[in-house]
Amino acid sequence: MFQSFEVKSAPQFGRDRVNALRAKFDELGIDGFLVPRADEYQGEYVPACAERLAWLTGFTGSAGIALITRREAVVFVDGRYVTQFAEQVDGTVFTGGDLVNEPPHVWLPRHASKGFRLGIDPWLHAGAEVRRLEKALAEIGGSLVLLPSNPLDKIWTDRPAEPLGSVSIQKLDHAGTLASEKIAAISAQVKEKGAAAVVIADPTSVAWIFNIRGDDVPHTPHPLSRAIIPAEGKAEIFLDKRKTGIEQEAYLAQLAVQRPPSEFLARLSAFSKDGAKILVDPDLTPLALTRAIDAAGGQVVEAGDPAKLPRACKNKAELDGSAKAHLQDGAAMVEFLHWLDVQAPGTITEIDAVKALEAARARVGQSMQNPLKDISFDTISGAGEHGAVIHYRVTTQTNRKLEAGELFLIDSGAQYINGTTDITRTVAVGAVPEDRRRFFTLVLKGMIAISTARFPKGTRGCDLDPLARIALWKAGGDYAHGTGHGVGSYLSVHEGPQRISRLSTQELLPGMILSNEPGYYRPGSFGIRIENLIYVKAAEEIEGGDQPMLSFETLTWCPIDRRLVLPALLTAEELLWLDAYHAAVREKLMPLIDDASVRDWLVKATEPLA
Repeated sequence: MFQSFEVKSAPQFGRDRVNALRAKFDELGIDGFLVPRADEYQGEYVPACAERLAWLTGFTGSAGIALITRREAVVFVDGRYVTQFAEQVDGTVFTGGDLVNEPPHVWLPRHASKGFRLGIDPWLHAGAEVRRLEKALAEIGGSLVLLPSNPLDKIWTDRPAEPLGSVSIQKLDHAGTLASEKIAAISAQVKEKGAAAVVIADPTSVAWIFNIRGDDVPHTPHPLSRAIIPAEGKAEIFLDKRKTGIEQEAYLAQLAVQRPPSEFLARLSAFSKDGAKILVDPDLTPLALTRAIDAAGGQVVEAGDPAKLPRACKNKAELDGSAKAHLQDGAAMVEFLHWLDVQAPGTITEIDAVKALEAARARVGQSMQNPLKDISFDTISGAGEHGAVIHYRVTTQTNRKLEAGELFLIDSGAQYINGTTDITRTVAVGAVPEDRRRFFTLVLKGMIAISTARFPKGTRGCDLDPLARIALWKAGGDYAHGTGHGVGSYLSVHEGPQRISRLSTQELLPGMILSNEPGYYRPGSFGIRIENLIYVKAAEEIEGGDQPMLSFETLTWCPIDRRLVLPALLTAEELLWLDAYHAAVREKLMPLIDDASVRDWLVKATEPLA
C-alpha cells in the first residue's frame, strides 16, 4: 500500500510541546514563533522530518501555519480544513485562525502587543511572505527576528532523518523536450535580464528542467534539490549523490555540475560576488537564500520561476502521455466501481474501499505494462458525514462502514510514468434521500459548465470560477474550496500557477491541465464532489464568431453515478453532454476491460438519460 491508515495526529502532546517552545522565548528574545506547514523547499508535500506543524499541534492538513505567542496558540487553516482542525487538535490549547481572510500578517496588527518580536526560521519562509510580516509588525512597533536554527528541532528529540530517495531519468518520449534545451532557454532568459544566474528553488522545477524524478516526499516524484543556472557556463544541480547511481550521474554530467546540497550557500555566494544580479522567485525562495546573496554583495532581482509557465503548458508528448494514463486509470476506476456496486451495504469500510481501488490500479497497471508508481495523494474515502470533511483522511480510528441510504465520496489519484491523475466520484449506497440527489445534480451542472466553457484569450481562473457555482448559489449553497487546481506531468498533483478559483489571476494558456471539481458539503451529514481533469486547447470555430476562443478537453473517463442525477434539473444541453460523455466513456474503456461482469456493469452505468 502507498497509503497508511495509522493515526498520525497526536493532540495529547500539544500542551507540553507548546510549553516547551515557549520556554525558549526568553533566551531567543522573541514573543512569538511561526510554525508553517512548508519545509526548507517550500513544498506542499514534505518529508517526515519536516512535519513540524503536525508534530506540534496534531493538525495533519497540507495547508496551515501556527502562531505561538506567550499566551495564545493559533492555527490558521483555510475552508477545506476547518472540520479536520476541530477534530485533530486540542481545543483547550489551540484556537483556529482564518488562513484566507485573516492570515498571520493580518492577525498580528489586530491582536499582538506593541513592540511584538516575532521569531521565524528563515529557511521556512519566502521573501514575499516575510515582507508582509515585516509591514504588519511595523504597524505595532514590532520586529522580525531571524533565528539561526529552528527551536522546534531541538525539542523534537526523535525527529526522523532526511530522506534519500533514488533518482530516475524521465525519458524523452515522456518529457517531450530535452533537458539541455530547457536549460539553454533559461540561460538565455537570465542573460536577457542582465543577470548572472537564476536560483531554481522549487524541487518540482528542478525535476522538470533536468528531466529527472525522485522519491523523497510522499506522492510527489521529485527529488529534494536546488539548482543554479547561469547566463554563461554550466548549470549546477545540488543533489545528494546517495540518491543517484552511475547512470543518473553520467546523464546529469552532460547537463550540469552535480554538487552536494551542503555546498549550495557557498556556490550561491560565489555567483553573487561583485554586485552580480541573481534572479529569485520571491514566492518560492527561502529568505535564508536571499540573505546569503545580500551578504555576498550580490543584488537580489525578483522574477518568477522560469520553469513555472513552461512546465504548466504541457507539450504534445506530455498531453499524449496524460491521455493514455487517464484511460488506464479510467479502466481501474471502472473495475473498482463495479466491485463497490456489488458489495452489500454495511459490509465494507472506507479503508476496504481505499485498498480495493489501489489494488485495481496496480492490476490494471501490470496488465497494461505501465505500473502504478504511487498514488498522487492520500485517498479521500468518506462515507456519510465523513464525506463532508473536504480533505478527510481515513484512519483505523475513524474508519466506518458504508451504510445504506448514504453517499460515499472517493477522491483519489495515481502517479504513472506518463501522467498524474486525480478523480473524484460520489456514489449512492442504496437508495438515498431526494435532497442528496438534488445537490448532486446542482454540482454536476457546475462541472458541466466548466467542461463546456468557451472563453477568449486572456481569461483567468477567477473569471470562470462562478460558472461552476451559479447553480448552487441559486439554491443557497456553495463550497469552501477552489473549483480547480493545476496538475503536473508525473509530478505534483497540485501545480501552479494555473487554477480555477476566486483568487486566481493567472491567464489560462493552451496545454495547461486543471482539475474541474465543484462540490457541496453539509457538515455532519454528507458531502458531494465530482471531479474530472481537463486541459486548455484552442476551441473549434463557430460560424458567425469573430474572434479566436479557447476551450477545455476532457482527460478523465469514468462513469458519473446516474442514480444520483435528477434529469428534470438539467437543461437539454447538459443532458446531451452527460449522455455524450458516457457514450465516450463506454467506447474508450470497453476495449481495456476483459471481465464480462465489469463490461456489463459499464454498459448499464453509461446508458443515456435523455
